Amino acid sequence: MSPNEAVSVRVLDREYTVGVAPGERDSLMAAARLLDQRMREIRGANRMTGVDRIAILAALNLAHELQMLGDGQRQGSNAMEEAVAALHRKLDAFDAEQR
Repeated sequence: MSPNEAVSVRVLDREYTVGVAPGERDSLMAAARLLDQRMREIRGANRMTGVDRIAILAALNLAHELQMLGDGQRQGSNAMEEAVAALHRKLDAFDAEQR
């Protein structure tokens, strides 16, 4: 197993060093850019808002989006399972008619 690589990222004008598995550096950098963008949007023109509050709001927004994606995938998976089951029933009915 390869050791983690230390990567520096900037989020809301602060630098953080994070350990990341080899080959995941680009993904981590993209995630840091997304987080930085969301935190800047939340902060907006109000520079007095605490960084901890901005971070919590950004994390909640991103977690909510992730939850909605997961819910959508589960609904899509259920719909696909129902469609496949319907196709199986039709094939079984067709097979029974052919006998």
